[in-house]
Amino acid sequence: MKYPDSVLIKNRKGETEVRLLIDKGKFVRYTYIYPDGKPADGKISIILTNEKGEKTHYFLIPTQGGRYLAIIPKGEKENRKVWDGKKEVGV
Repeated sequence: MKYPDSVLIKNRKGETEVRLLIDKGKFVRYTYIYPDGKPADGKISIILTNEKGEKTHYFLIPTQGGRYLAIIPKGEKENRKVWDGKKEVGV
């Protein structure tokens, strides 16, 4: 099969790979603070929702060098809410 050059990349071994869509959708990204307003450890969460409505939650934990480690939590809570600065919002 012939792929457009715009979707081809070279991996670390120099082999050509194709960027292949799994699904697409929308996301919610939020951070954590303490109730007094101070930041809590720089953690970030991302919830990805595909076009079928399926959600995947990732914790992004900061590591040395300004990078993040993404992990999927063991248990997932239904009807998660976040604070948008004025009110709670469902994600």
